[in-house]
Amino acid sequence: MGDRKMKSTINVTVKLFATLREGRFDIRSMELADGATVADVVSLLGIAEEEVALIMADHRHREMDYALADRMTLALFPPVGGG
Repeated sequence: MGDRKMKSTINVTVKLFATLREGRFDIRSMELADGATVADVVSLLGIAEEEVALIMADHRHREMDYALADRMTLALFPPVGGG
């Protein structure tokens, strides 16, 4: 079998902004299952998908079904408030 090991987890840096930080954190490293999506992270954090208006993974706009990769940075933003 040799020394090759399949990596079953990935490490992702998650950054939350504005109201998504309330009661949570600003930035955190998370260990996730390989193949985890943005939706998986949002669910793990107890955030409703409709609370996330903008998703950026490594500075590129992504959707909830985007599969994350090891050492990626995920930034989640709520809708802009005001009036």
